[in-house]
Amino acid sequence: MKVINLSEQNSVLNQYLREIRDVHIQQDSMRFRRNIERIGEYMAIEVSKTLNYEETKVQTPLAEATVNTISDKIVLATILRAGLPLHQGFLNIFDGAENAFLSAYRRMGRNTHGEQQLEIVAEYMAAPSIDGKTLMVVDPMLATGMSMEVGYLALLKHGQPTHSHLCCAIATPQSIDYMRNAFNDREDVTLWCAAVDPILNSKKYIVPGLGDAGDLCYGIKIHLSERGS
Repeated sequence: MKVINLSEQNSVLNQYLREIRDVHIQQDSMRFRRNIERIGEYMAIEVSKTLNYEETKVQTPLAEATVNTISDKIVLATILRAGLPLHQGFLNIFDGAENAFLSAYRRMGRNTHGEQQLEIVAEYMAAPSIDGKTLMVVDPMLATGMSMEVGYLALLKHGQPTHSHLCCAIATPQSIDYMRNAFNDREDVTLWCAAVDPILNSKKYIVPGLGDAGDLCYGIKIHLSERGS
């Protein structure tokens, strides 16, 4: 698996990352969503440079022109709900892509020794066939890598893509190691990160990170256990 960290080179991407991290700018949820979307747009353009192209003829008012256009059939997939703005950024660039949506959440379970461990539960998926297509799975925060892996494996029930691009705004060294172990030496999978932060704390939050991306996008959620009877 190839890993590409876009923050290794300076670009306008730094501005979007600064703003989504800023505790004061975060108070404007519309701006936060738009900055996540802009990160998606920037990343999508970088991904587009790796795709397959073919010559296309187009008739202008004056003559015929030749343009190289993407020949890949693209499926964009995201994990609800925090992934929606990043997904929209990719869709703004790959506007002819098919789309897939997955629902997954964290919960604490117990392993065979009775010890607590984090589990990722996938509940819902709506997806087209991905067989023979280029798959892009987008999720803003790659903390442990477990959600991305669970989502990806669920999508494989709909076919085998020719290449998979796994894309996030912020990752951790732990999540990158996890993904490397999960995908081993596969050359048909690429992990894209806008930034890599150094710490994953005991609550599995990225530090310095930015907080809960879903809450910052759409407001604080109420867990079922908090609703009462």
